[in-house]
Amino acid sequence: MRAVILAAGKSTRTYPLTLTRPKVLLEVMNKPILQHNLEALESLVDEVVIVVGYKKEMVMERFGERFGGIKISYIEQKEQLGTAHALLQAKEMLSGRFFVLMGDDIYKKELLEECAEHELCVMAKRVENPERFGVWVVREGKVSGFAEKPEKFVSDLANCGGYVLDEEIFEEIRNIEMSERMEYELNEAVNNLAKRRDVLVVDAKDRWMPVGYPWSVIDATEWLLRDLKESVIEGEVEEGATLKGPVVVGKGSVIKNGSYIEGPVFIGENCRIGPNCFIRAYTCIGNNCSVGNAVEVKNSVVMSGSKINHLSYIGDSVIGEGVNIGAGTITANLRHDGKEVHCIVKGKKVSTGRRKLGAIISDSVKTGIKTMFYPGRKVWPEKTTLPGEVVKRDIV
Repeated sequence: MRAVILAAGKSTRTYPLTLTRPKVLLEVMNKPILQHNLEALESLVDEVVIVVGYKKEMVMERFGERFGGIKISYIEQKEQLGTAHALLQAKEMLSGRFFVLMGDDIYKKELLEECAEHELCVMAKRVENPERFGVWVVREGKVSGFAEKPEKFVSDLANCGGYVLDEEIFEEIRNIEMSERMEYELNEAVNNLAKRRDVLVVDAKDRWMPVGYPWSVIDATEWLLRDLKESVIEGEVEEGATLKGPVVVGKGSVIKNGSYIEGPVFIGENCRIGPNCFIRAYTCIGNNCSVGNAVEVKNSVVMSGSKINHLSYIGDSVIGEGVNIGAGTITANLRHDGKEVHCIVKGKKVSTGRRKLGAIISDSVKTGIKTMFYPGRKVWPEKTTLPGEVVKRDIV
């Protein structure tokens, strides 16, 4: 069996993190999203076709022609004309049944194993706000229709963008028209296929996580860290450091005296943590990072090669690669009125759905000492702040 992973999109919604990388290379728990899905597909498929486009060279260089026992092939989608159009690019490389997965979502192995048992299926998850999703209409466990962000309730099973299909889907793709978004939508082709064949609906439950916005990296990290049950200490923990709950400490990393780490927490390789810092639950720190004296990091993602210098507070934030956080930098993560934090996405104010959200700081940013961020502010790659600057708006 083969799998197709759709990974061609530019993903402007996840700016500024995807200005320097395709979304499939965003790291969650110190691994690219794409790697999580390749690991989940091991033992289920013998080949994966990755449809690439935006910054395709980065994907091809990172994963090459093989991942474990899986052969990897690439095909380019030169025009971004939707998911059905993306799948169509891989037509000549497919036969029989195959998985189709969205490259910017994470699918757990247990979900893929269940789907592999069915001839044709779609993955769906029950949601509390179906009006914000495309939803599958289901009858007797099978697809009977599809509705895009329905104003009136028709179903609460949101489309997860995961499928088991076969070659007949290409006939349906040829017959669909462009959507209002000027794209060829795979869900429309699948819905048409379901009118003449049984397409089962598999409830994804808590086995699927979309990464649609920059703050989704925090959500996905927390989601995966919940599975961490035991500590794995491969680095050095000095006497006087305290580790509570499950904590991973990678090779070559040192946890210095006076550090207090409250798991679940993941710390990569060759990091220097402390002394006298507080790393709170659901934090992931990449490789070659340093967290200085009297720093507090809470529910955040710190990517590889970044430094958080003394007397700083990083809460509910994403810190990109190679960032230098100047001493005394503070990320405010809670509005005074307690309402949800909003961000500007593609020029529009969008609710993040989060009551707490700090800063989204992209790669190679440097903050001056005592920089202070309002909740939900974003900083574009390689930008800097002045000492004592108060960041009230995104820095682009």
